[in-house]
Amino acid sequence: MKVPFNRPFVSGQELANIAEALASGRVAGDGPFTARCSRWLEAYTGCVRAYLTHSGTAALEMAALLCDIQPGDEVILPSYTFVSTANAFVLRGAVPVFVDVRRDTMNIDEALISGAITNRTKVIVVVHYAGVGCDMDRVMSIAREHGLMVVEDAAQGVMASYGGQALGSIGHLGCLSFHETKNIVSGEGGALLVNDPGLSQRAEVLREKGTNRSRFFRGEVDKYTWVDVGSSYLPSELIAAFLWAQLQGAEDITTRRMDIWNAYHAALAVAESAGQASRPEIPDKCRHNGHMYYLTLPSLADRTKFIATLRSCGIQTVFHYVPLHSSPFGLKAGRISGGMRNTNTAGDCLVRLPLWVGLEEEQGAVIDAVIEVLCGERAGG
Repeated sequence: MKVPFNRPFVSGQELANIAEALASGRVAGDGPFTARCSRWLEAYTGCVRAYLTHSGTAALEMAALLCDIQPGDEVILPSYTFVSTANAFVLRGAVPVFVDVRRDTMNIDEALISGAITNRTKVIVVVHYAGVGCDMDRVMSIAREHGLMVVEDAAQGVMASYGGQALGSIGHLGCLSFHETKNIVSGEGGALLVNDPGLSQRAEVLREKGTNRSRFFRGEVDKYTWVDVGSSYLPSELIAAFLWAQLQGAEDITTRRMDIWNAYHAALAVAESAGQASRPEIPDKCRHNGHMYYLTLPSLADRTKFIATLRSCGIQTVFHYVPLHSSPFGLKAGRISGGMRNTNTAGDCLVRLPLWVGLEEEQGAVIDAVIEVLCGERAGG
């Protein structure tokens, strides 16, 4: 591909940080680079504690443990999301209850949440699709009314906010991802943001295989032992060293991605006006991060043709999720609440365009090709 869908950004400081970590002789988890990243995330998001994990999936699994999910508990979430959002809770015995997404943002439709609540409901999981925040005012109000916990899957939401609050810092728990497809990357990696002070101490134990090892190293106990369930969720110090370089450049990375997003959005208004595609919509209270630019085409056949035609031009565009409610295991493990019209449309018709730092020089050619395929003409005529 002349223009791939994604190309991970490297700031230039990553190798030097990794060399520093190697020279220190400390390469396992929770070393100095881990501490720097955690403190940065706490300062930026305003969360109570930020715990680095080896993936966004690991952060979600920790969240499910902290929610004390028991077999038969129900968890409300959108179907249009990555499998990890559901898997983390299914692993604890929960039943995922899928609700439809909004047409404008592809986020969970907050108006449908109350209708999905039963006496077995324990958690609402929201997914901030494309780094655009869900209506968290409404979600938190519903949660308070019914005594439910809220977990934010903010895997795509680093450096984005809702109502001035960082995504991942509003619910009881927030989960971030630093996978190579995200804005801020460490290859693999993630973080759990703890916003409820009452959950912080247990989160530390769960992350360290269910032991109080961290308290031992702080000199708070004379030995450490097994005190709870848990697993090994720490990333290595080498991963944290890479991530630290990215976090130091996070504002610049976000600015450059937003410039690319805005250029797409302005240029592709012509395709929307012609009825050939729908563009994303950003609610007033949301400050997004330019994570992805997507179009919704009229049909599955249109999308299939679009992807194939651009591929023949050397431009990689991709669809996104197969809705979980229609997947083989989703049919077995979960249930739906209400219709899935918007979710099904997204599964068939949504297509993502290349968006990565460094695309700027080639973006004009991508835009020209997209408009030619959709409208039969080059940009500008």
